[in-house]
Order: sequence, then C-alpha cells, then structure tokens
Amino acid sequence: MFYLVCYDIVSDTRRNKVSKLLESYGLRVQKSVFECVLDEKQFESLSKYLTRLVNRREDQVRFYLMSAHTRCKIAVVGTQAEFSIDDAAFIV
Repeated sequence: MFYLVCYDIVSDTRRNKVSKLLESYGLRVQKSVFECVLDEKQFESLSKYLTRLVNRREDQVRFYLMSAHTRCKIAVVGTQAEFSIDDAAFIV
C-alpha cells in the first residue's frame, strides 16, 4: 500500500524523532511529507511508534492511502528527486 504521510509537530525534539522514524519507512518529498510503501504489518508498527512519539493535544500525523490510479496522477511543480516506486517488490 502506498501512503502519503504528513505531520505537524510542535516540539523540535518530537519533530526530529518523527522525522528520523519516517526516514526509515519511506522517502521524504517535503520537509514534513513522506511517501511510504507499507504492508499492513509495517503500517501497524509505524502507527504504534508514532502514537508513542506524538503529543495528541499538540501534534498531528496524517496517513493518506493512495491507489495506483491516484499515484499516476500526481503532479509536481518544481524540483523532484528522481525515484520510482515498485510496491510489487518484496525485500526479505
């Protein structure tokens, strides 16, 4: 599954921790936006870690599930890192 993960974290310390965590799960496409290919287990694991890191009263993390149809319609204005996503591949 392909997710767009966006966050708004108030504390610099928490923001850095969330950023580092998300870097291990996906590709940063903007300062607080990541594209992640996650299976169900990875999604649950990431959600669990984020629940521990964020302050629910101050912070917000959003997961947008994107279909293959939606992904092919992404438009970018400005610089874009060259990368391709193969969510049919498995790494063991």
